[in-house]
Amino acid sequence: MAEQLLDQVRDAVEGQIDFEGQKLAEILATAILAIVGGVSFLVGFFLQDIALALKIGLGGTALAFLLVVPPWPFFNKHPVKWLPVGGEPAITNAHQNLVIDEKLFAK
Repeated sequence: MAEQLLDQVRDAVEGQIDFEGQKLAEILATAILAIVGGVSFLVGFFLQDIALALKIGLGGTALAFLLVVPPWPFFNKHPVKWLPVGGEPAITNAHQNLVIDEKLFAK
């Protein structure tokens, strides 16, 4: 019972994102944190309220966390096609010819 529950949690948390999804996640995190940091600084500066600036900054960080950390489906739009395990060799001929220093070697 506990093992099944643990497997379900592991499958939900593991998630897969592709290389383009990693790039998008990095851009999103950088943009969100930069924008929120700027807004937080300006609001705190003009209102002279550091507590409000910290709350805005922490809220923006939480927003970035929720958008970037879970493996959302839009992070896996370009999955990588990996080669099968134990696939066929690249050259299927029984006789392979190799030339080294103008000498022919047959395998």
